[in-house]
Amino acid sequence: MILAERSPSVFGPLSQGRARDGMTAEGGAALAYLEAAEAIVRRVRETQMAAIARAAQICAGSIAAGGLVHLFGTGHSRIPVEELFPRYGSFPGFHPIVELSLTYHNQVVGANGQRQAMFLEGLEGFGAVILRNFRFGPHDSFMLFSNSGTGGVVVDVALEAKRLGMPLIAVVSMEHCAASPPKHSSGKKLPDVADLVIDNCTPAGDALVRVPGLEYPVGPGSTIGYAAVVNALKCLIAAELSQRGQPPLVLTSSVLIGSEASAALFNRTYDEYSTRVARLYDRSHG
Repeated sequence: MILAERSPSVFGPLSQGRARDGMTAEGGAALAYLEAAEAIVRRVRETQMAAIARAAQICAGSIAAGGLVHLFGTGHSRIPVEELFPRYGSFPGFHPIVELSLTYHNQVVGANGQRQAMFLEGLEGFGAVILRNFRFGPHDSFMLFSNSGTGGVVVDVALEAKRLGMPLIAVVSMEHCAASPPKHSSGKKLPDVADLVIDNCTPAGDALVRVPGLEYPVGPGSTIGYAAVVNALKCLIAAELSQRGQPPLVLTSSVLIGSEASAALFNRTYDEYSTRVARLYDRSHG
């Protein structure tokens, strides 16, 4: 019997991912993961749409005014940053901020290894140093991703974004955050600082599936929750901008519009992005 580890508050009773339709036990484990992933997406739909709608208004307001929605995450929470922009189906107005020392995980050990990255994630003061390298405008907002919402750098960045006067949207696992003690000297977690919190609806511990003979669960779910949240948000922002008469330039695959049109749109999209960022460093614009 395969059990998908699900918190009752998020997923209801534990479900059994049994081998079926001729599938092996390993296939049952795969089904258990997919069922748990579906439950995350369903929970986002059932509980987070009001928060996503509020976030869309904040973000669309920044973009429509010529500003930026700054994005930041450490560790695997860089994934939703890159999911928002740049990739096909996305558009300018989002500004990814990803610090390689906190996210370059493929080395694992040695130079730029995982131990160093995890140490730096908890280093207070580092967040303010990172943001010191950027400028922020009067219409900008900030979106911060952290599954636990407790890391020193993440809380530092949140506090600095608020000090700079930007509306702050946090995307966290509320269950994981509630189960994690605060690590920042302020005693604050990310939801304590943010103006708006969106729950990625991943259970505490992240991993979703228990298999026989294995002590701990496997199959993280936060990537699923993050992707559901940010793509739903992205679509809603695009709809809001279009309703305002400012439809965004969307990076679009040549499969849909042909190579020539796709390349031209690619250049226009990146030109708009660079113009938005350059404005922050042009003192003639305040």
